[in-house]
Amino acid sequence: MRRPRLALIHATRVAIDPIEAAAREHWPEAETISILEEGLSLDRSKQVELSAGLFRRIVDLCRYAEGADADGVLFTCSAFGAAIERANFEALIPVMKPNEAMFDAAFSYGDRIAMIYTFPPAAAGMEEEFLDAARARGSNAEITSYYCSGALAAKQAGDDGKHNRLIAETASSIDDADVILLAQFSMSDAVEDVRKTAQIPVLTSPQAAIHEIRRRVEGNQ
Repeated sequence: MRRPRLALIHATRVAIDPIEAAAREHWPEAETISILEEGLSLDRSKQVELSAGLFRRIVDLCRYAEGADADGVLFTCSAFGAAIERANFEALIPVMKPNEAMFDAAFSYGDRIAMIYTFPPAAAGMEEEFLDAARARGSNAEITSYYCSGALAAKQAGDDGKHNRLIAETASSIDDADVILLAQFSMSDAVEDVRKTAQIPVLTSPQAAIHEIRRRVEGNQ
């Protein structure tokens, strides 16, 4: 019997390990292929809004994954939401944004949502996606974002300890929220350090994302 194939599309290599580990743990029956296009994050960091060129590249990557016999596509970078929505509309297979499942989980904790992020271009789009999800639910939930400066650079330099410490320090200053979200997949390794300093529940994306893309793929089949 053919195994389901999941394509993971990355804009930065620091997102690869967390989501591949989650896939191995929570969907071991699937074949997982990783597609890395680092130019996406470089070019996105230079743009206030998603350009037509970036929309086209996101859609083309999905078409490539379909051509590679993927049964589902999960993007792991949070800065391309609208383009991923278009790719999902045009694809014959499920295509998912990285934080959809985490947002769904956050609503069960209350209306005051805090989100820590390390890649500035991701924040505005994620806030918009969250508020769209809240409106669809008839929820009054609001989201407040906190930028953790220096954490992504530390991660990219291989200093995971500093990366995790900086995120934990940012989390320790948040005391008016019902739940804390770690925005990027690359931040998931910091969750235990964050939980030691924050007195608030903390959610990360990879585990929830794998469970949801599995549900969609199996439903589509």
